[in-house]
Amino acid sequence: MKIWVKLLIGSILGIVLGFLLPYEKQSVISVMVWLEQMALHIGRYTAVPLLFFSLVIAIYELRQDKEFWPLVGRSFLLIVGGAAFIIFSGIIVTLLFSPARIPILIEEQFETVSLDVSGMALGLFPSNLFSALVNDGQYLLPAWFLAFFLAMGLGLDRNYSKPVLSIGDSLSRVFYQIAAFFSEILALVIIVLTAYWAIRYNAVLHANVFRDLILLLGIFALILGFGVFPLFLFFLQPKTNPWVSLYGSLGAAFAGFFSGDMNFTLPVIYRHVKENLGVRRRANSVAVSLCSIFGRAGSAMVAAISFIVIIKSYSSLGISMPDVITIGLRAFLISFMLAGHPGNGAYTALAVLGMGYGRGFEAGYLILKPMAFYLVAVGTFLDVLFCCFTSYAAGKWSGFQEDKDMRHFI
Repeated sequence: MKIWVKLLIGSILGIVLGFLLPYEKQSVISVMVWLEQMALHIGRYTAVPLLFFSLVIAIYELRQDKEFWPLVGRSFLLIVGGAAFIIFSGIIVTLLFSPARIPILIEEQFETVSLDVSGMALGLFPSNLFSALVNDGQYLLPAWFLAFFLAMGLGLDRNYSKPVLSIGDSLSRVFYQIAAFFSEILALVIIVLTAYWAIRYNAVLHANVFRDLILLLGIFALILGFGVFPLFLFFLQPKTNPWVSLYGSLGAAFAGFFSGDMNFTLPVIYRHVKENLGVRRRANSVAVSLCSIFGRAGSAMVAAISFIVIIKSYSSLGISMPDVITIGLRAFLISFMLAGHPGNGAYTALAVLGMGYGRGFEAGYLILKPMAFYLVAVGTFLDVLFCCFTSYAAGKWSGFQEDKDMRHFI
C-alpha cells in the first residue's frame, strides 16, 4: 500500500476519533497532549542522523564534481523567488477577500515569543562540536554546518579519508533504511496527531469566530499547493508533468499538515523526493535540508495573512499600503529565520510580526492562540510541498534527477 494511502486512512480514523472525544474535558486534553509529544518524538527519531550522514557524503561527492556551490545557488534562488511570490500573493488575496473581523473577546496572558536569532547564531558553533548532533532535534542547522566542515576535511587527503567515507556512506544508507521503516509506520502515529488536531478544530468551530479566516487559509493553501506550485514547476521545466510530482509528494503533505512539524516530516520528504520524484541522493540531501531549514515561506505567508486580519479586527481605519509592504517584507525576512522553530513556525512568525510592528499590536497574536494549531498546520503543509517541489526543480536543473514510473512510487 502506498504511504500516502496509509496516511490518508490513518488521518480519517484519527479525525473520526477526535470528533467523538469530548473536547471540553481537561483529562482528555492532557492525555492527548502527551500522546502528541510521543508521536512527534517518534517522527523526529531519525531526522538528525539521517540528515547528518547523508549530507556528509552528498557534500563530499558534489565538491569532488564541482557541483556543490551551483546546486546551493540554484536551491537558494528557487527558495528566495518562491518566498517572495508566496508571501505577497497571500497578502494580495487577503486584501481582495478580506475575512470578517474577529471579536476581541479572548483574553490570554502575554507571553514572550521571539526568533532568538542571536541564540541560533551562537548555536551554529557550540563549544563542543559534538553538541551539534546531541540535542533535542529541534534546531538542525548546526548539524548541517558540522556535516559541511567534515565533508571539506574528508576531501583534503583521500588516503586518510577513505575508511571514514566508507563508514559514513554505510551509516547514511543504514539510517535511510531505519527512516524508511519509521515512515512506513507513520500511519499509526498519524492517528494520534489527527485525533488531537480534530479535538482542537472542533473547539474552534464551536467558538464560531474564526470561520472566515479558516476558510481563507484553507482554500488558498489548497490552490497554492495543488494548483499554483505544480504550474510553476511546469513553467520551470516545460517537459515535466507537474501533476505526477504532486502525486509523488502527497504522503509528505499529509504528514506535514497533521504534525505541523518540519523535522517530523523531514525523513518522509527525503524518501518521497528520492524514490518518487527521482532526485539522486547527493542532490536530494542538500536541496531538501536547505529548503526545510530556510524555505518556510508557507508559514510566513500564513503569519502575514493572520496579522493583517488582526489589524483589521482591532482598528476600523483599515491598513495602509506602506504598512502592507512593510508586513510583507518582514514576513519575507522571517521566512529564512525559522530554523529553530520546526513545530510552531507560523505562530512564532505571527508573534514576531506583531512585536516588530508595535503600535499596540504586540500582543495581538493572542486572539488567534485558540487556532494556532491550524495556522501551524496550514503553514507546514505549504512548507512541505514547497520543499518537495523546490528540491525536485533544483535536482532537475542540476542534472541530478531522473523520472520514475508512478507504479513504483512508495
